[in-house]
Amino acid sequence: MNPRDHRASRRVVLTAGLGLPATAAALTSNGVTQANPLPSGQTASGTRTIGSGYVTATDGVQIFYKDWGPKTAQPIVFHHGWPLSGDDWDSQMLFFLSQGFRVIAHDRRGHGRSTQTDIGNDMDTYAADLAVVTAHLDLKNAIHVGHSTGGGEAARYVARYGGAGRVSKVVLIGAVPPIMLKTPTNPGGLPIEVFDGLRTALAADRSQFYRDLPSGPFYGFNRPGAQVSQALVDNWWRQGMMGGAKAQYDCIAAFSATDFTDDLKTITAPVLLMHGDDDQIVPIADAALVGIKLLKKGALKVYKGLPHGMATTHAEIINADLLAFFKS
Repeated sequence: MNPRDHRASRRVVLTAGLGLPATAAALTSNGVTQANPLPSGQTASGTRTIGSGYVTATDGVQIFYKDWGPKTAQPIVFHHGWPLSGDDWDSQMLFFLSQGFRVIAHDRRGHGRSTQTDIGNDMDTYAADLAVVTAHLDLKNAIHVGHSTGGGEAARYVARYGGAGRVSKVVLIGAVPPIMLKTPTNPGGLPIEVFDGLRTALAADRSQFYRDLPSGPFYGFNRPGAQVSQALVDNWWRQGMMGGAKAQYDCIAAFSATDFTDDLKTITAPVLLMHGDDDQIVPIADAALVGIKLLKKGALKVYKGLPHGMATTHAEIINADLLAFFKS
């Protein structure tokens, strides 16, 4: 087959398999207004964090993390989506640092700067890895914010390890819970062929696949009238290609087939669900609209016309709503 045909077939998988008909989003610039000057590095007294580092998981895997801000400030832990890294939260990290919070973002195993693993690429292990990170940093009263796959990781972590005052609030943005895959108990989910298509595209030409996805449905750039930001596409590609192909391949099953129903039912902290109604990657109908019914203390905010990657394309809107929830 002609290479162009391969690329075209991948685009069909992404747009036809994951797309939902909806009103196109009017994309805005990705500006972040800093309310206060950003604090500088560690002080002599040691009251500030050291910036970044690694922790060793129980099986020897090295997990990279960024940790900015005063140690005494309330921590916010950001969980990134697939196949990205903690860098995907740059806008939020800088904004909430300027608001006086301590901000932390890690690279999931197999992603970003963490070890390129060939085992342990599942939600139970992701949550256990994060428990090692939070224990190492001695985080208490933390707010956990997860996007997409990171929303599943956050839900599992909080459900299993969030006691003893470790977690105060949770935010899930365009998140995969309760479960993405169509099953007998989840008839509204996406068919397995969608996720098989993702695996096929990744194995065939990961580099091209990681350009097709952000230039198309992830940020809504495939919608009529959308203005494509090549910088966002390039940064998405950069983050994806930093990780390991095997770990990212395995993670497709982790984010699509893991059932988070019991996790959502278990969480006792307040949870805010934020979801764009033009999310072509994690359709809202079988995600947030179902998940809100499972939470003990849940709130749902729907964003008309916004895409899966709205925390990047519309950071000023998302950051403001996050801040309001954090302070409520």
